[in-house]
Amino acid sequence: MRLLFLGDVVGRSGRNAVLDQLPRLRDRYSLDFVVVNGENAAAGFGITEDLCNKLLDAGADVITTGNHVWDQRETLVFIERQPRLLRPLNFPKGAPGRGAGLFEAKNGREVLVINAMGRLFMKDLDCPFQRLDEELSGQSVKETADAIFIDFHAEATSEKQAFGHYLDGRVTAVVGTHTHVPTADCRVLDGGTGYMTDVGMCGDYDSVIGMEKTEPIQRFVNQIAFERFGPAKGEPTISGVAFDIDDETGLTLDIEPIRLGGRLAPTEPSFWV
Repeated sequence: MRLLFLGDVVGRSGRNAVLDQLPRLRDRYSLDFVVVNGENAAAGFGITEDLCNKLLDAGADVITTGNHVWDQRETLVFIERQPRLLRPLNFPKGAPGRGAGLFEAKNGREVLVINAMGRLFMKDLDCPFQRLDEELSGQSVKETADAIFIDFHAEATSEKQAFGHYLDGRVTAVVGTHTHVPTADCRVLDGGTGYMTDVGMCGDYDSVIGMEKTEPIQRFVNQIAFERFGPAKGEPTISGVAFDIDDETGLTLDIEPIRLGGRLAPTEPSFWV
């Protein structure tokens, strides 16, 4: 199975790049399944129903989110009728929407997608480790799903790495999102789980994590908020990670980053080219 994950889509620049390129990427790589983190798609803060539908129409099978999921108030309502939009699993019980779902890939296989959020330097949510144990209780890769993919939206690299090792061998992949900067540790862990600490963002890297530079710099220098953050509007880079998944075991055979356009060095997965 060929699975592609695209990191946090930030603002108009990032989403236009994804909307334009994703149909081509699906065809070029004969992708079976695509997951996109869309929590910054609406002017950098949250996602609207219209933008959610556009990303799905462009080729995303599932959209994950994170700490900005409720920034657009309409999400509290439309997430209930959109099963392909996930919010973090470890929000308190009773929160709208769902944190996991079983979806059919293009090749007919079933993919369990789980969205979770870290707690270190983040909101005080339920323990993601315990909630994943609960979600995976009675489930295992190739037993109840052909692949199990997890988007772990977290700040601390230590928490992300611990989470990956904790789930190693039990799931197909654990990828980190939230910091908007791609890390260089893309690899298959000892138990066969594909892992990357942070996939990076789909947006303009001539910025401060996707935001226009002036306001973040002023806040660091003066400790005063002068105006609202706004997403940078320059040439975007699409940042993602590609997985070759063993159809027999449901674990990762190979994993490599993908970066297209913008200011970062371009790279494509060698096992697909």
